[in-house]
Amino acid sequence: MSECTGNDGGFTLSNGCRLPAVGLGTFQSDGDNSKVKDIVLTALKAGYRHIDTAAAYGNEKEVGQAIRESGVARVEIFVTTKLAQPWHKPSEVADALEQSLKNLQLDYDN
Repeated sequence: MSECTGNDGGFTLSNGCRLPAVGLGTFQSDGDNSKVKDIVLTALKAGYRHIDTAAAYGNEKEVGQAIRESGVARVEIFVTTKLAQPWHKPSEVADALEQSLKNLQLDYDN
């Protein structure tokens, strides 16, 4: 089940949740993703509350680690991820989402 962020800025979605207007993208962060966790931690400490990742980026694990270590309540962080190209068949979407949630070690994404 998705939760709404407590963010005061951004855009109101059709479900009433707020999407922060500014987010941190993690695409091509570095070659082996070794710095992604520290980058995301720094962003969360600086006030970012929207983190964007994707299965194809290969850094969902590091993003999830940073979220857990940040001390910021999960409900305050808007996390977006995307399906990898091979997972676009409707019958495969649920499995792809479950894999991303497992990689992120989160109960839900936004």
